[in-house]
Amino acid sequence: MTHRVLAIATRITAAAAISCGALAPAGVFAQGLRPLQPQTIGAARPATGASAVQRPADFIVAVVNSEPITNGEVRIEAARLAQQLAQARQSQPGNAELMRLVLDRMIGDKAQLQLARDMGIRIDDTAVDQAELTVAQQNRIDVPTLRRRLTADGLGLAQFREQLRDQLLVTRVREREVDARVRVSDAEVDQFLRDPAAAISTTPAEINIAQILVAVPDAATPAQVAALQAKAQSILVRARGNEDFAGLARELSDSPDRANGGQMGLRGPDRLPPLFLDATANLAEGTVTDVLRSGAGFHILKVIEKRAPGVMTVTQTHARHILLRPSVQMNEVQARDKLNDMKRRIQAGQADFATLARESSQDGSAPQGGDLGWANPGQFVPEFEAVLTNLAPGQIADPLISRFGMHLIQLLERRTVPLGVREQREVIRNQLREKKLDTAYATWAQDVRGRAYVEMRETPQ
Repeated sequence: MTHRVLAIATRITAAAAISCGALAPAGVFAQGLRPLQPQTIGAARPATGASAVQRPADFIVAVVNSEPITNGEVRIEAARLAQQLAQARQSQPGNAELMRLVLDRMIGDKAQLQLARDMGIRIDDTAVDQAELTVAQQNRIDVPTLRRRLTADGLGLAQFREQLRDQLLVTRVREREVDARVRVSDAEVDQFLRDPAAAISTTPAEINIAQILVAVPDAATPAQVAALQAKAQSILVRARGNEDFAGLARELSDSPDRANGGQMGLRGPDRLPPLFLDATANLAEGTVTDVLRSGAGFHILKVIEKRAPGVMTVTQTHARHILLRPSVQMNEVQARDKLNDMKRRIQAGQADFATLARESSQDGSAPQGGDLGWANPGQFVPEFEAVLTNLAPGQIADPLISRFGMHLIQLLERRTVPLGVREQREVIRNQLREKKLDTAYATWAQDVRGRAYVEMRETPQ
C-alpha cells in the first residue's frame, strides 16, 4: 500500500487549508490564507483473518455537543498518523498515547466544525473541487488518478471530499474569528528592527563588480608590458572622466564578460579573487579602482552594487491570465472547455494569448491582454499562486477554478530583486503576524473546546 500513499490533508493534521480570495477589479488578487499543506495519508484497511474476528465491536468513546466520536474513527485516524510518522522516520508514541492524542485532536476539530456550522458558514462544491485539484497538483497527478489511488487505499471519494469540506469550514471560521483580529503595529516592527539580533551587518554579503581587463601574454617582453600598462592607465582616465564604463568594457576589455558591460554579477566573497575584494572593500557603489596587476594582466574595476547580509530579496513573477466567470449562459464545465480550447489554439500557434484575453477575459486586466505585471509572493490568492509556482517561463497551466471563475494562466518570466525599505517592513510585519497567529490559534482552539460540552465514555467491558 505504501506506493499508493498520497500527500493530502486530514482532520488529524494542522488546520492549514485552501482559502479562496477575491479578485480586485483591476485584476490583482487579494491575499488569502496559507495554502493546503500536504500531509501523508493512507487509509487503514480493516484487519482480516483471525485478528478481525478478535477486534471488539465499535463503540462511542466521546460525545461533543451531542455528536459522537467512535472508537473505530479514532483507530483509523491513529493508523494514518502512525503511517505519517513512520514514513517521516519520526519516533512514535505508544499505542495508548497515540490514541489519546488523536482523540483529543478530533474533539477539538469537531467543536470547531460545529461552531462553523452554527455561524452559517457554507462550503460549496466549487471550493471542494478546487481543493481536490490542488491535492492532485501537489502530488503531480491529475484528478482521475488521484481518485483511483484514493479508492485503492480504501478511502472513498465521498469521504475524502467531506474531509476537504471540513478543512475549508474550519479555515473559514478561523479566518473570521482569529485572522481578522490579529494586527501588527508599526511600533512592533520598529522594535524588531531595533533588536540587536535583527541588526543588518554593513559587511557586504554580495558584490557586483564590472571590470575592464587589458590582458598581458605570458611571454610578453618588458616593453610590451609597459605599453599595455599605459593602455590601461589611459582607459582609467576615460572611465573616471564620466565615460560610460560598460561601453568602454564592450569596446576595450579582453575579458569574456565584456559583452555584459564587464559586469560579473552579484557574487559572494568566496567567488571573487582576494585582489578584487581588497581593492573594493572600502569603495562606495559607482567608484572605480586604480589599475590593478594580476597574472592575467591589468584590471580596472567599478563597484556596481554592494548588498549587505540583511538585505532581503524576493522572487517576483510576471504572468497573465484569462478569466471566465460562470453564469446562466455558461456553466463551469463549459468555461473549462472553452479555456482548454484556447490553450490548445495558443500552443498550436493558431491564436495569441493577449488577443484572446482582450476579447474574452472578464477580468480588469483584459485591456492589457491579461497582463498582471510583476508580482511579489503572496500577492495572489493561494490557489492561483500554487499553480503559478509550478510553471516554467512561457508555460500555460490547465484551467484553474476559483470561487470567482475559471482562469487560464501563463507565466511569462521570473526575477529576483532586492526589497525596498517599505517592502522589507511588510515582510517583517507578516513574519510577526504569523507568530501572533500561531499563538492566537492555540488560544482560540482551547476556548472553543472549553465552551463545548464534552462527555468521555468508558470502554465497554
